[in-house]
Amino acid sequence: MTALIILAVVIVIIVLMYNSLVAKKNQVDNIFAGIDAVLKKRYNLIPNLVSSVQQYMQHERGILEKVTELRSQAMKPGISDEQKIALDKQITSALGSIMVAVESYPDLKANTNIMHLQRTLSEVEAQISAARRAYNQAVTDYNNAIEMIPTNILANMMNYRRKQVFEITEDERKNVDVGALFKQ
Repeated sequence: MTALIILAVVIVIIVLMYNSLVAKKNQVDNIFAGIDAVLKKRYNLIPNLVSSVQQYMQHERGILEKVTELRSQAMKPGISDEQKIALDKQITSALGSIMVAVESYPDLKANTNIMHLQRTLSEVEAQISAARRAYNQAVTDYNNAIEMIPTNILANMMNYRRKQVFEITEDERKNVDVGALFKQ
């Protein structure tokens, strides 16, 4: 009788660990899907932004072409999560370059379409930032679960692997020189 009770307890513990791992993996996938939705919203805004500023910014044509190309790459079906994360970093940097360049065009900066697009992009960037934080927390919980004893044994049997978190680039870590932005 004691052996049956011990066996039942062990089975319950294994089932709980299994369910916990599956729940953490699904949480990561669910939050990444949320990031995808916000990134899609951003990708939909990019053509409007590019077409709005294109006629004003002939000198920054390279930036606009880069943003358009990155958007096209990001919209391709079947790209991995790691590729999406890498493209997101590049698009974030390129959009920042456009916003800085817009400051050099007073007529463009005062344009109501541009002001609306900047506000909308700012809102989308805030949503992306919040989604990244939630994703990184879910990935941290997941990575802890697949690396800590005893769930790591079951995670190895289920072939669960570490997930990559969103990280900022070295340029984004630097303090913003507001004075230099106004001198441009």
